[in-house]
Order: sequence, then structure tokens, then C-alpha cells
Amino acid sequence: MSLMDALPTPRFRWEGRHPNIVLITLSLTMLAAFWLLDVVSMAPNRIVAETGYGALDAFGWPGALLVTLLLSFIGILASQPSHRHYRALLAAVVVIMALMPVGLMASSYLLIDPEMPQARLGIGAAYWVVLFVLLLCLVELRLRLMLTRMWPTLLLCGVALIWWLCAAFGLEALALVQEFQARDQQFLSAVVQHITLVGIAVSVSVVLGLALAMLMRRYTRLQKSAFALLNFLQTIPSLALFGLLLAPLAWLAANVPVLSQLGVSGIGTTPALIALIAYSLLPIVRNTYIALEEVSADTLEAAKGMGMRTGQRFWQVRLPLALPVLLEGVRITTVQAIGLTAVAALIGAGGLGTFIFQGLGQAAMDMVLLGALPILMLALAVDAGLGALAEALRPGGIR
Repeated sequence: MSLMDALPTPRFRWEGRHPNIVLITLSLTMLAAFWLLDVVSMAPNRIVAETGYGALDAFGWPGALLVTLLLSFIGILASQPSHRHYRALLAAVVVIMALMPVGLMASSYLLIDPEMPQARLGIGAAYWVVLFVLLLCLVELRLRLMLTRMWPTLLLCGVALIWWLCAAFGLEALALVQEFQARDQQFLSAVVQHITLVGIAVSVSVVLGLALAMLMRRYTRLQKSAFALLNFLQTIPSLALFGLLLAPLAWLAANVPVLSQLGVSGIGTTPALIALIAYSLLPIVRNTYIALEEVSADTLEAAKGMGMRTGQRFWQVRLPLALPVLLEGVRITTVQAIGLTAVAALIGAGGLGTFIFQGLGQAAMDMVLLGALPILMLALAVDAGLGALAEALRPGGIR
């Protein structure tokens, strides 16, 4: 079964065969980046500066021509789009993304001398631009085909698996892979620390946010002051908030033995968690409050007419109807927390931000990418997963 046949039949609205200017522009952008920017770079070792190589040097004429045809295919089909063309475009975008690590393997074979075991292949600007634009194409095609977020998520998971297999078995010379192999245990520990910090912060903020939203609904005078405080917390820069927490937490740890025994200190996970929870509260409280308030009064009145008590109306009617909007708040909060947790590495909280700041200090961009790329992938996975769940829970959503 082909990829096109495996996709569900979309709820497609015929709009006439007018050229899709967005996809044509994106196709031209990818072609320009591929031919004008460095595709890869190569350095004899970690210390020597890298040398950039264009499309012809990286892939040779056959490879460069093949890539050009694949990228042009997107623009050609987009000039006369139809239902079938959009499905073919989706398949083409996924195939191109899946073939990108194969291109790196070809560049490694052409550019790296087997007698130079320390040689490193870097990913050039053209690769990053093309990958980013392909993701934009995926967003455009999802909207055109009216697919749920589940399908792009599954397709990207398949692409990620192919990238991982290529990195594990055919890209030993890639600088990013070499950075990982040199500190694989430290990397895995940082991933666990990062996910743990995000999980604790989001879980606590969800509980506190739900409680605060319920109190605001019960006591209307609390609404204005609570939102003012939460908005004020959002205006404080993350580094400034981490710094403001250092002195009071250090004082508490020094003067309250119980807190010191629990691990509270001016640096480390304690100030990181407090700051992350503070930043996470506003999206949770806002979405929860709005979701609960927007439940139709007629629906609640009908539930009351059926004999439901107040608690039953809340748990069986109001909360289920509000859940999709509430999940959107959790999605926003989690994605935000994944990014902010990187900054927490500056105060000793660990996580993937450690590699980012170590790489900046050593002017090693591949080490920066070793920390930044997993953060990006975590954010995309959470955004797509929770977004798909929220869509499925909406009335009439695909389950």
C-alpha cells in the first residue's frame, strides 16, 4: 500500500484549480536555498574551522539534479492543484524529508577521506532552510486537505525513525552524531532531567490553575486581581525571575533546616520549578476560566431539568464540554515550559540547556544543536499530540 493510499479521504472543499501561491513560493525558496547556500560543511577535526560546500560539491551532478527535480515537483503540482495533487504533494514532502539523511550519507562519502577518522561533516544552512520550509509545506497541505493533527504527527514520527536509523548506522562522520557519541550518557541524563522538570512544573501548574480558576468563578472579585498578578509574572524576563529567587531561597535554606534537608537551595531545581510554575499558570487559568464560562447555559439548564445535582452538572456536563479548550491551555503551557527549562541550566537545574550553554561557551555549534534539536522535537511532539487530542475531544471531532 502506498503512502497516498494509506491517507484518509479528506473532507476536501473544491476551490477551483487556481495556483497555490503559498506552495509555489515555498518551492522557489527551497530551490534558491539549495543552490545559493552551503549544503554541508567539512572540517578535518573539531578544532579546525569548517569549509562550506555547495550543492554540486556535496551531491555531484546526479544528486543535485535529483534534489532540484524533487523540489520543483512541489511547485509544478501546486500550479494546478486538485484533490489528488494535494495528496501527491503531501506524499512528496514526506519522501523528501525522509531522504534528507540519505543526502548527508552521500555527502559524507564524496567529501570525507577514509584516512581522516577525525573528519567531521556539518549540516549547512541550505539543509536547515529546506527542512524548515518543508514543515511549512506540511502545515499548508494539512489545512488544504483538512486533515486532523494526528496524521502529520504520525508521518513526522516515521520520518524521525528514518533519520535515527541513518544516524545510527550510516552517519558516523556527522559532527552532531560525534558530539552525541562523546557524551551519550550525559545526554540521556539531561533528557530525563528536562522532561522531569517540565512534567513536575506542568502538573503542579494544572492543579493550581484549576483551583484558581474555580475560585475566580466563585468569587468574581478575585478575577481582576488574579489575572493582573499572573500577567505581571509573564512580563518578568526568565533570567531575571531566576535571579530574584536565588537570594530568598538561599536564605530559607540557611535558616530553615527542614527546607535544607528537603533539598531547597538558591540554585538548582527549586528556583527552576518555582519560576516554571509561575510562568505556566496564566495559560492554564485563562483557558480553564474561559472554557468553564463558555459552556451553554441552556445545556446546563437541560441537565438541571434532568435532575442532576450541582456536582453532577459540573463533572458530567460542564467539565467534559470545557475539556478541549482546557487542553489547549495545557498544550500552550507545556510547549512554553519545554523552552523555558533550557534557561534553567544557567542556575544548575540541568536539562538539555546544559549543552546549549556549553556549546556557546566553546563556540561549538554542533553541541548547541545537540541540546536545541531535542527541545524543538519535544515541543513539536507535545504540540501535535495535545492538539490532536483536543481536536478529537471537540464535539464532532475524529476519535
